[in-house]
Amino acid sequence: MAQLTHSIEVVDGQAGRYRSGTAARLAGLPVETLRVWERRYAISDTGRSAHGQRLYSDAQVRRLRLIKHLVDQGHSIGALVQLAFEQLRALAVVPAPRAPSQPLRVALVGSALARRLAGGGREALDIVANCQELDGVAAALSGAGAEVLLMEMPELDDSAVSAIVALRQQLAVAVVVLYRFCPSATIRQLRTHGCLVARAPADIAEIVLLCQAALATVPVAQVQVQAASPRLVAPAPRRFDDEALANLAAASNSVYCDCPRHLCEILLMLCSFERYSAQCASKSPADALLHEQLNHAAGYARQLLEAALERLARADGLPLPAGM
Repeated sequence: MAQLTHSIEVVDGQAGRYRSGTAARLAGLPVETLRVWERRYAISDTGRSAHGQRLYSDAQVRRLRLIKHLVDQGHSIGALVQLAFEQLRALAVVPAPRAPSQPLRVALVGSALARRLAGGGREALDIVANCQELDGVAAALSGAGAEVLLMEMPELDDSAVSAIVALRQQLAVAVVVLYRFCPSATIRQLRTHGCLVARAPADIAEIVLLCQAALATVPVAQVQVQAASPRLVAPAPRRFDDEALANLAAASNSVYCDCPRHLCEILLMLCSFERYSAQCASKSPADALLHEQLNHAAGYARQLLEAALERLARADGLPLPAGM
């Protein structure tokens, strides 16, 4: 998008403050449209001149220009006014709306929200999971492949913040929280942690837009990791515990080498790494997913070596654990 280039306007001794007419012109809007947006949607938290006129900052003018650009693309002004500048900017570079063949994969929290979406918007949203309460979300989303967690919490307060933030970090998805009444401090907390928080819109098309905007602001690397790494199937449990491996390593054998002992030592080391990778600290959702992949890779390698050790033990008459 074009950069804002203009001479600095000084109003009541304040540089870089613009009256409605100037702000509208710089943003590419008719001044009448800007006044309607202000009256209906309170689009900008503007200051006032000594004479009571609205004054727009450079940042507010840039936001107006971006909103105008998105409205021209077909987005709803009612949903756009609830988005922060970075969310608007991210949305502007994403094709919108998505092709019907590529609906957003959404997990819902809230029975009322599910009923609303059942009446429309399903061509743009693929509901892959649905929970009534926050408590069951993690289990419901396991393997669902959701891109966006969309929740409606009519009376939202700070008691839900920790649970919502934990879900966002655990599930590595974009999060949209819709509310009717909510303290501004709670909204700020959730936005600080990367959640998109907005008053629940009446139009389903605006809900779709909020989901698209939330997904657009998820870090690209995280989206790529999620897309390239479907939920992994957990490897089978261990067939040889540490004691069984120690017994096999110490058993006498007729094999003309130390392969049984070396194989047991490798398995002991591999099992130790498998446990370690499952407990290793992660600093981001992408980091957590990488550790999960490492843990599964170690488990699959263990399965292969356990099968080789069993064949070797049977061929040489080495003691196998009970049940094998």
